[in-house]
Amino acid sequence: MDKLALYRRLLRDIILKYAAFKPSVGEIETEAIIDEANNHFELMHSGWVKDNRVHGSVLHVDIRNGKIYIQHDGTEEGIANELVEAGVPKEDIVLAFKAPEIRQHTGFAVA
Repeated sequence: MDKLALYRRLLRDIILKYAAFKPSVGEIETEAIIDEANNHFELMHSGWVKDNRVHGSVLHVDIRNGKIYIQHDGTEEGIANELVEAGVPKEDIVLAFKAPEIRQHTGFAVA
């Protein structure tokens, strides 16, 4: 399996794994957005907790130039760690939610 296909499969599996969890409070819907043709993977929550609207990204990951860009990670453990455990080299993971000048200190790719 080539690298791009492997990264797509890993991200799809991670998004679907987290999509299976139902939030413990409120009436929240979970939506997995998987666009492999454009290398875009996202997990969204929308709904209500009492009188408060909930709408936003839980996970947002893209593949660009052969690297995995984690745009937003609202998980407890962090999916970068899951990706490394699955065999993705740290130099192929960009913590895009970190400021560019900070990335050099993360142990992951700068861009």
